[in-house]
Amino acid sequence: MRESHGWPALRKAVARTNGLVRWTVRQRRAAAGHLLRGACYGIGTGAASILVLWIQEHL
Repeated sequence: MRESHGWPALRKAVARTNGLVRWTVRQRRAAAGHLLRGACYGIGTGAASILVLWIQEHL
């Protein structure tokens, strides 16, 4: 019997974890862009809603 029977699985798990961490770091800039775009859409939608409410109250 070999004593290092469980080590290949551990190395595979560590490699997958490292790959996931590297992918996350690479995607950080894209995620920040999506977050900024979503915030801008939210601000625009809120401003348009407030404008419509103001117009409805004053007509």
